[in-house]
Amino acid sequence: MSLKAIDNEIRLQEEEPVRSPEAADSSSSGKAEGSGNAKGLNNAKGLGSANGSEALDGSLSGEDIIELRHIGKEFKTSGGPVTALCDIDLNIKKGEIFGIIGLSGAGKSTLVRCINLLEVPTTGEVIFEGRNIAALPEREQRKARQSMGMIFQQFNLLSQRNVLKNICFPLELAGVPKKQAEARAKELLGLVGLSDRACSYPSQLSGGQKQRVAIARAIATNPKVLLCDEATSALDPDTTKSILELLRRINKEFGITVIVITHEMKVIEAICDRVAIIDQSRIAEVGAVADIFSDPKSKIGRRLILGDAVNNVSFKGSRKVRITFDGRSSMEPVIANMILSLRVPVNFLYASLKDIGGTAFGHMIVQLPEEESDATRALNYLKAQGIKYEEVTEADV
Repeated sequence: MSLKAIDNEIRLQEEEPVRSPEAADSSSSGKAEGSGNAKGLNNAKGLGSANGSEALDGSLSGEDIIELRHIGKEFKTSGGPVTALCDIDLNIKKGEIFGIIGLSGAGKSTLVRCINLLEVPTTGEVIFEGRNIAALPEREQRKARQSMGMIFQQFNLLSQRNVLKNICFPLELAGVPKKQAEARAKELLGLVGLSDRACSYPSQLSGGQKQRVAIARAIATNPKVLLCDEATSALDPDTTKSILELLRRINKEFGITVIVITHEMKVIEAICDRVAIIDQSRIAEVGAVADIFSDPKSKIGRRLILGDAVNNVSFKGSRKVRITFDGRSSMEPVIANMILSLRVPVNFLYASLKDIGGTAFGHMIVQLPEEESDATRALNYLKAQGIKYEEVTEADV
């Protein structure tokens, strides 16, 4: 039986999920957070179209699925209140992969937990599909939260259950018959490439395999949103790449909106459509990944994208310019062409460039010749070629 056929059958049981008190307690515990967030079935039209048929080709509908309005979160401690989030406003579109990046302690994990009310915001509203989740009746609120799967850095698999039963867990909480739940779990194991590990236990799996199981469990009940809290931080680079490819495939094929929390820019550039940078509990800037990479506006944005090495650039001597790459082919040797054409040497002080889909994004700081006429010729060349640049001082970096 296909995943879509299973969906059509188990959707009929959605109106009143069967949940024992023991299951409810287990789903709300820290050990089972990943599956507890997906403990029921939503109104999706089959796994292949969690966000509707318009999302199957990976295109964005333009419609907001989540809106955060003036979100604030304050924790009470023995030393006094601690502000984790302050006046957060964000709009996340249906079908996109949205990244939230920041340094440790910036508030990004608290923010993602406020989205599905694992943490209840102190102030503000979480709007999901046009409705304020916190204001909904308990039953409707539960259904809204069931539409959001979640995966974590430490996987949060149940050690006493094998792989198949871990994936079945949220389906059990939803009251899905055992045979249908197991059929669904087996097909999901095929999706994540672990069909041969159904009877294995978490202790017998690698980190990447554990995260694949966690992803399968998180989408078992066909959520509309998948929240990923530092999902690749504990993985090696090759495994990280494979997990990101899996997340992109899930987004493109099933139309599930993916929200990625990370402190790694390489994760953002690999799969995200848009990104929000959070710093000291506030949103510093939001935009398309290409725009943020090519021209970060905030100090924290420049630090995350350009890196700390830029602070070591020497600004003694002649004029310096920052050249911005925001859409040229990464195969075009811009600076080499200038040097060969003008026979004017330049000194490379710093560069941070990314190749995103064959297009170059990033910045480069070069020192121009001390001879004013040569410096002017170089600047005129850049202008004639339509290359963005600006003269910089130490204070501009």
